Amino acid sequence: MNKTKLAILFGGKSDEYSVSLHSAAAIIKNVPQELFDVTLIGITKDGKWLHFEGNADKVNDDTWHKEKLSPVLLSMDNDFKGFIKLDEENNTFKKIEIDCIFPVLHGRNGEDGTIQGLCQMTGIPFVGCDMTSSAVSMDKEFTHVICEMAGIATAPFMAVVNSSTLNIKKLYDEAYKKLSLPMFIKPANNGSSLGISKIRNYDEFEKGIMEAFEYDHKVIIESMIQGFEIGCAVVGNEELTIGEVDEIDTKNDFFDYVEKYSQHNSKIYCPARISDELKKEAKQVAEKTYRALRCKGLSRVDMFVTPENKIYLNEINTIPGLTDLSRYPSMLKKIGIEYKDLIVKLVDLAMEK
Repeated sequence: MNKTKLAILFGGKSDEYSVSLHSAAAIIKNVPQELFDVTLIGITKDGKWLHFEGNADKVNDDTWHKEKLSPVLLSMDNDFKGFIKLDEENNTFKKIEIDCIFPVLHGRNGEDGTIQGLCQMTGIPFVGCDMTSSAVSMDKEFTHVICEMAGIATAPFMAVVNSSTLNIKKLYDEAYKKLSLPMFIKPANNGSSLGISKIRNYDEFEKGIMEAFEYDHKVIIESMIQGFEIGCAVVGNEELTIGEVDEIDTKNDFFDYVEKYSQHNSKIYCPARISDELKKEAKQVAEKTYRALRCKGLSRVDMFVTPENKIYLNEINTIPGLTDLSRYPSMLKKIGIEYKDLIVKLVDLAMEK
């Protein structure tokens, strides 16, 4: 049996560079060697694409780029699908043929449609959502608009673009009138809860707006939904598999970036401590969200449950964390899908598109 030539992309020009390394290392360790001929392509923080032939540990601890590596280019030639590896010393090149690309790139430039558009131009199948669904899922304003039109409950919100004429006091008054307190400010295009602030007064609002604008030129202001957060893993193209529902129990104001990767004051329960009826409803919301945004391959849908047991969509992650301990593979493992089988399934779905 011929092995599938699989390229794993990791790193990237993103605030979530380190998260990408941990996810990629887990995939490298779990990929079935008997089924795949793996090529590792690392992208440095400043955007260099390099062919890495070392092990997963060097990816995980970010020492993969410490040695001299050959740069690579992604071929756009219809007659050759793969990477061009450059030997700069001898002024020669080598072709690396690829059947499928697995972009393990979280956040900006990895989850927002940019890398997906590049892959689409090559004609090489790739794991995950296409360019359009990735872009609208990453942008919290577009997610709100599309999902509200699909009849999915979301928090009341407003979107604001940074400009030289922005009056923060006037914006606060408008947000207070429309959304009340407390509220949340979030960069419109960012992941892992980076740049998010809980707002209880004007001083926190002013600080939160300026912090969010450090991550994106557009921010979202949302009403706070009282309750707790749950999540659901979805895998599939037309036919979907929904993982177990999990629950985040945190003592913090919200499940922020530090808590996601330390969990000092938080705990994940999988399955969630909710009724079977509510789990069923959560899975229906997850599927409806996935289909409304035209997702393919994989996504994790995050929701809130209010004290009245009403479910609101929080956000969707089209390339969720994929470490051995991440929520997405854990939710699927609870329904019998092991990590190795998940990798095979995701590549099969990419080749099917």
